[in-house]
Amino acid sequence: MGQAQMAGPKYTVPEYLEMEEKSDIRHEYYDGEIFAMAGTTMNHNEIVDNVRTILKDFFKPFGCRVFAENVKVEAIENLYYPYPDVIVTCAPDDISGRYIVKQPSVLVEVLSKSSASYDRGFKLRQYKKIDSLIYYMLVSQNEFYVELYSRTNQPDIWSYQTFDNAEDTIHLEKLDFEIEVSEIYDNIVFIPDEDQI
Repeated sequence: MGQAQMAGPKYTVPEYLEMEEKSDIRHEYYDGEIFAMAGTTMNHNEIVDNVRTILKDFFKPFGCRVFAENVKVEAIENLYYPYPDVIVTCAPDDISGRYIVKQPSVLVEVLSKSSASYDRGFKLRQYKKIDSLIYYMLVSQNEFYVELYSRTNQPDIWSYQTFDNAEDTIHLEKLDFEIEVSEIYDNIVFIPDEDQI
């Protein structure tokens, strides 16, 4: 999602969290600055729902939790708190938590025109710093196109794959999970890129 910076002073993390509890819109936090989150398209919302449902159906029996859009991640303690589109966590502290996921295993972002560079660049760099994170998935909302970053056995090295066919299967091998690209895009009618947010 795109961000619009709020003008004003720097905020502490407690000030940000208190403000966010009372706010009608979501804000990401980075190094004292607060950024309002842009709205989404119906395709964005539907893709998020598809992915969340598939992940929840698989991971819930293992005691994991799957969140969508309105739960923040502590990417870097006291520095960066984004709202990924979908989060999978199996960490006991997260499962019993209230507002913030600190040990995600999977993060998913649905790309829009305004957020693609941010999600592939800045967010990717910050998410790679989360020790528990194994997979980061980027999903286009205007074509069959999924990007998957996977942490290798060498923690600082990530592999990268793309999937651009509805019949492709995406394997999250370390979690013994797979998802069909067609499932991600179920009920999606692609619209031209210039009409996307």
